Amino acid sequence: MKLIFQPMKRKINLIPIILLFFVTFSTCKKENPLPPDNDKPDSFNPTPYTLDLPFYFPTVLNIPPDNPMTIEGIELGRYLFYDGRLSGRTHPDSLMTCATCHLQEYGFSTGINHPKFTGGRPFGLTGIQTPHYTMPLVNLVFNSNGYLWNGMIHESNDFLYENNPLYHRRNIESLVWMGIVAPHEMYGNVDQTVQLIASIPMYAEKFEAAFGTPEVTYERISKAIAQFVRSLVSFDSKFDKYLRGEVQLTTQELQGFVLFTTESGADCFHCHGASQNPLWTTNLFYNNAKDSIFNDPRDRFAFTGDVMDKGAYKSPTLRNIELTGPYMHDGRFSTLEEVIDFYSEGLVFSPYANPLMHKLPDNGAQLTPNQKQALLSFLKTLTDESFTTNPAFSKPADL
Repeated sequence: MKLIFQPMKRKINLIPIILLFFVTFSTCKKENPLPPDNDKPDSFNPTPYTLDLPFYFPTVLNIPPDNPMTIEGIELGRYLFYDGRLSGRTHPDSLMTCATCHLQEYGFSTGINHPKFTGGRPFGLTGIQTPHYTMPLVNLVFNSNGYLWNGMIHESNDFLYENNPLYHRRNIESLVWMGIVAPHEMYGNVDQTVQLIASIPMYAEKFEAAFGTPEVTYERISKAIAQFVRSLVSFDSKFDKYLRGEVQLTTQELQGFVLFTTESGADCFHCHGASQNPLWTTNLFYNNAKDSIFNDPRDRFAFTGDVMDKGAYKSPTLRNIELTGPYMHDGRFSTLEEVIDFYSEGLVFSPYANPLMHKLPDNGAQLTPNQKQALLSFLKTLTDESFTTNPAFSKPADL
């Protein structure tokens, strides 16, 4: 499968600030050749997966050398992502998988209107709630700064579980293990999951196509799912089409964009994308002045030990932000209107607030009702319907 980008066919008339943000990016076409593996059959020749991306996207991809993306690996990962038996169980009440909490129609977040989780707050098979609300699975292949709200899943993390090197908490592959064993998720057993998946006839052929032999292992399960998650790339929102000269933004949407990208306006761009604007996140961590008291045992401070990281969390992508509520790590805001109101007049002083919160002395940007509506209109141009309906990312018909 290829993600196809049609090149621009006419000159784009963009305002200068857009050119400033995107001048550093060039066309990205990345293939991931397979490293030699003497343990696999000589005939093993999976198909490298190609990402064809717009010219303004980053060119650095977070793909481990030992897990290159292939069409066969991604397809296996798609099945496992949606197969409720990943929990290691077969009873209908005990089926749970990645897609239980990450729904495509909500940009692979949980969504505030989730059919099972009231208000969008997930909980595991034990009934225990997740520590934080769900982050969307989109454009993660471009992130090398750590995963989860506190970034603890990072290449620098050498934490081992039961002294097993497979359980380094370092990359997307690590999230698969956490999803299987965590009490607030599947609360299963990795060996049980491997045995159950291996007993399902259709998977032998898929594992052989992806990895050279039909053997099912935890490492292969995690690698396949990670490959699928890395394939979840979004670049076809209305704003992307505007950049490519395919559509025009309304006057109100353009006004919202200017507010977003100026310090004299809403001042959003510092945390949600200047140098990495196409991702609509810097993939960094900020205390965004939500609180004055901090006691969350899973904030950024809990991972780094840096006192200035108290109350700091990952800046989430704004792609598909219209669909990915509730908002903030604790889901305190149900609507985008509430989020805008917070940044307009609800900022709370603390010594740990990030210095980039320039509007803190005034408790916010103090936006007018018309400015708030313009900012909201702009944010909605980041919705990518082709991403939320792409059949290549959907549940396989035969599951």
